[in-house]
Amino acid sequence: MQQRKIPATVISGFLGAGKTSLIRHLLATASERRIALVINEFGDLGIDEELLRGCGLEGCEAGDIVELANGCICCTVADDFVPTMQTLLAREPAIEHIVIETSGLALPKPLVAAFNWPEIRNRVTVDGVVAVVDGPALKAGRFADDPAALAAQRAADPSLDHDNPIEEVFEDQLYCADLVILNKVDRLDAAARAQLRAHLAPRLRAGVKLVTAEHARVSAAVLLGLGAAAEADLAARPSHHDGLDGEHDHDDFDSFVVDLGPIDAPETLEQRLIGAIEAHDILRVKGFVHVPGKRRRHVLQGVGPRIERYYDRDWRAGEVRESRLVVIGRAPLDRAAIETALRG
Repeated sequence: MQQRKIPATVISGFLGAGKTSLIRHLLATASERRIALVINEFGDLGIDEELLRGCGLEGCEAGDIVELANGCICCTVADDFVPTMQTLLAREPAIEHIVIETSGLALPKPLVAAFNWPEIRNRVTVDGVVAVVDGPALKAGRFADDPAALAAQRAADPSLDHDNPIEEVFEDQLYCADLVILNKVDRLDAAARAQLRAHLAPRLRAGVKLVTAEHARVSAAVLLGLGAAAEADLAARPSHHDGLDGEHDHDDFDSFVVDLGPIDAPETLEQRLIGAIEAHDILRVKGFVHVPGKRRRHVLQGVGPRIERYYDRDWRAGEVRESRLVVIGRAPLDRAAIETALRG
C-alpha cells in the first residue's frame, strides 16, 4: 500500500503582507491538527518566529517551529530546506501538516520545485501555495513602477534598464499561487477593493481563487486541503526567472539590525521611524522594544509609513530586555543616517 504523503502549505507574500498573522489565525482554527511550522526570514533577527512563540497557541511550542535564517529559503534548498524537511518527516508522533512561511523576498516556485527532490518527493506534497497581498500597499502602487513615467523614460532612452525587482517578486508570488488573500481590506473602501480585484485578476492563473481578509483572518478550513500537488504542476506556474532556472539574487535589497536600548516613549520612536522611512528607501521595519516600567514586550512593525505597535507577552525570567529592530529596504541603505535618525 502506498504511503500517504504529508501535505505542506507554502505561504508567500511580500514584506509586511500579513503572513505571520495568517499563520497565527490558522493555528487557532486548525482543530488540534498536528502542524509543524517552517519560518524563513530575510534579515538577521527571527522576528516572525518570536511572534509565533509568543502567541500562546497550541502549535507554537519550541518543538513545532523551525527557523531557517541567514538566507532566502528559495536559494538555500540543498543546505537548509531539504535537511529540515527530512528531520520533520522523522518526527514521532508523525506530523499531519507542514506550513512554510517564506521570506517576503522569496520566489515560491524554486521552493515548490524542491519537493521533487528524491529525499522527500515520496513523503510530502505541496497541498497549496498561498499568496498574501497587502491591499493598502498595492493600492499605493508600491509593487509597480508608474506606467506613465516609465513610458516617458523608455521613449527618451530605450537602452535604460527598468527592471523592478519588487514588482518581479510580487508577480512571481501571484503566478505560483493556488489561493490569493487580499489582506487588510478593512483599510479600503468598496471602490478600492473592486479596483484591486480587477488589478489582480489578470495576474492569477485559471481557477485560482481570490479571497479578502481583515487582519489575515482566514480559517484553516480555507487554507488547508487545497489538494493542488503543486510540485507536479510547475509548468503551469510562470516566473520571471524561468530562463534562469529559478536563480536570482537579493542584491537589490539590504537589511541590518539597530540596537536602541531602553525606549521610554515608543510614540516618539514611531515618529522617528516614519521620518526615516520617508527619507530613505525603507520597505519594512520590525522588532521588539523594551519600555522601562512595563512588564510586557513591545512589538513594533512598519510597512511603508504605516506603523503598528502593541504589547504581546511578558518578558521571561532571565530574558535580556532589549530594543532591536530589523530594517529592510532597497539597497544601498544609508545605515549610519537611519541609525542616527532612530536614536534622535
